[in-house]
Amino acid sequence: MATTGLQVLGVLLAVAGWVGGALVTAAPFWRVSAFVGGELVVAEAQWEGLWMSCLVRSSTGHTQCKTFDSGLALAPGTQARRALAIVALLLGLLGLGLAVLGLKCTHCLGAAHDAKARLARAGGLVFGAALTFLVPVSWTAHMVVRDFYDPAVAAPLKRELGPALYLGWFGLAHAGGGL
Repeated sequence: MATTGLQVLGVLLAVAGWVGGALVTAAPFWRVSAFVGGELVVAEAQWEGLWMSCLVRSSTGHTQCKTFDSGLALAPGTQARRALAIVALLLGLLGLGLAVLGLKCTHCLGAAHDAKARLARAGGLVFGAALTFLVPVSWTAHMVVRDFYDPAVAAPLKRELGPALYLGWFGLAHAGGGL
């Protein structure tokens, strides 16, 4: 078994990954406007996430965000990515709870070392949650890259990978490091 310090470090990394995943899920920066076509001055930029889209006007500096009106009116892919992100967050929360209960430094089960070891191993759900969260992040990245290089997509409709996707991959690394 690992030492107590390594267990605590692993749980702290997993918590950092879970918090990162929660922030990424809520952020509207999954897809951002791509400035292609030689325009030097851009009046507006668009950000899109799982729950809302935002329009940023560079002339005034104002950002106007609008949540998507209906979950049922969204494309099936967006609904699936939302669901996977929520499932990943719930799995991660369950895994974190089990991992904390299974730490050597917690006293919830007294001297039942076998039960604590099983709880610590069940905390591996955090890794499953990280892999589950990898799906919507990478799926979105694939769609953005595919549409960016598609000549049928007009230049104003092209998007680039947003910062939330990079944070999602970074959070996956933290949650995976939590094992």
